[in-house]
Amino acid sequence: MKKITLIITVIVYGSFNAQVALGKTILESASSSVEFGNENRGLVLPWATSTSALQNVVNGTLVFDTSDMKVKVYQNNIWKDLSVDATGTADTSLQDSLTDHPDAKVSVGTPSSVSGILVLEDVNKAMILPKVASPHLNIISPAAGMMVYDTQKKQLAVFNGTVWSFWGE
Repeated sequence: MKKITLIITVIVYGSFNAQVALGKTILESASSSVEFGNENRGLVLPWATSTSALQNVVNGTLVFDTSDMKVKVYQNNIWKDLSVDATGTADTSLQDSLTDHPDAKVSVGTPSSVSGILVLEDVNKAMILPKVASPHLNIISPAAGMMVYDTQKKQLAVFNGTVWSFWGE
């Protein structure tokens, strides 16, 4: 029920303002579509059974690929691995028997035909990831496919179900 309420709130709020704050009341940037609060929580990416099964993928797409337990980004028309370590784990039993609804979509900005679960469609705004100091120490139970910005290391941090990988300059 919480997820449905959140999705409805994002849709309604996004259609009026095209800026959404989750877990906070004040936006930190006028150039953001979505901003997250500063609790020790991260953004959990959608789980795909395999990136090869995804259709009509656009550059900038992020997923957690359960076939090899890696966080991946679609960049320059190829999938790039963001999980340095290949020992990821995830219990997919809850979703294995479910059927995807390909038309399900939440759009922030001007809706287009781009497919995805959450599509940020502004051409002049960006998403600000959840900010966590030392996520490997402070997020107690991270989920596979979690992504945050580590404020201590000043790097992108992704969790593959077993270990964190960090991406910086």
